[in-house]
Amino acid sequence: MKQVSLARRAARLAPTMPASSHEHAIPFDSGHGFPALFPDLTAAAEKALTTYRHETLQYGIRPGLPDLREWIAGAMNMDGANVTPDEIFVTNGAKQGIELVCRLLLDEGDSIVVTAPTYFTSIPIFRSFEADFIEVGQDKEGLDTNELAATLDRLKRDGRKMPKFVYNVPDFHNPTGVTMSRRRRKALLELASRHGMYVVEDSPYRKVRFEGTSEPSLKALDHSKNVLHLGTFSKLIAPGLRIGWVAGAQDLLARMIQLKADGGSSPLVQRIIVEWCKAGNLAAHTEKVQRTYRLHRDHMVAALQRELPEISLLVPEGGYYLWLTLPHGVDADELAKHAAEAGVTVLAGSKFYARVDRGNDVTPKKHMRLAYTHSSPEQIDDGIGRLAGALRRCGVSSGGAVTERAVAHSHPTIA
Repeated sequence: MKQVSLARRAARLAPTMPASSHEHAIPFDSGHGFPALFPDLTAAAEKALTTYRHETLQYGIRPGLPDLREWIAGAMNMDGANVTPDEIFVTNGAKQGIELVCRLLLDEGDSIVVTAPTYFTSIPIFRSFEADFIEVGQDKEGLDTNELAATLDRLKRDGRKMPKFVYNVPDFHNPTGVTMSRRRRKALLELASRHGMYVVEDSPYRKVRFEGTSEPSLKALDHSKNVLHLGTFSKLIAPGLRIGWVAGAQDLLARMIQLKADGGSSPLVQRIIVEWCKAGNLAAHTEKVQRTYRLHRDHMVAALQRELPEISLLVPEGGYYLWLTLPHGVDADELAKHAAEAGVTVLAGSKFYARVDRGNDVTPKKHMRLAYTHSSPEQIDDGIGRLAGALRRCGVSSGGAVTERAVAHSHPTIA
């Protein structure tokens, strides 16, 4: 049979199955939840399968269960937003929300703004829609809105199209852990309104705060209906639930619902979530998550101070990740390979940069992201020890030189 050509979005992908997990490796590479934190959903599930059986075993309502949308709107409004249940659309996790935003807004050749670095799983989604990436740097206040303003002014001066949207994780940014300041949030929304762009606020970690004061969400500051807010139950309750949502203007959601190809997100899982939340379980569970992940974060920071004094980092006030800056001359991609051989999996920073035409820019080579959530404190100690051994095999001696070292309860250094 003559070979049928693939779509461009598929042809550029590797023709291999995802690598199987390293069975005995310590996983610092992925934002999995800590299994001991997963709540007992039995009572809610029993109610969903008895009292609500007619609903939960049927095709789902395409916008999502009314009770869940009402609960989500109420929770967002308690956090300062101003949304109605009709401005909530339930999805199969936040990543489906990202994909649906792309379906709604992007045509081939459109551009989008992302931070450098950005959430690595979003990159292939954006790339599959043939979006052009405009990378904007970050510092301790998050996305550099002055750089963004200059970039947008240059595009306008050159007669080029404005980006369709800015994608950002403003709270405990993935991968850097930085939280965007209030003045930067307001500046971003002002730029979006002035230049006719949407802002996609990806907010999976907002409630995983250990210390400090929360800034208003972008959605809470949104007076022009320019923000599409992505939420999820994955990072707070359990990732296997695969239920998230998009909050946005009703006319946008109406179109997005028609672009969602399935028969509605699982009504069974939605009902389990809303019954568990309505029973008053979430507040105590959130406090438990915050206590546990703060312990894990502090344990990993202490292990890094002890075993890897060569690295540089600043400690985020919440979230799931630490963003490391490696000693001069160390290639994070090479270190990740040595670490895997030593039995600890990590993600090199190069995976978090969207543009592939960076020339001689070595910035992506000097960073690494570690997740502290999934592993126990004992595994963290073991894993950091293995990572230290891998770094020695990259030619760095114990106690090697440090270009900048600042391990403190503050924002991470962003290159």
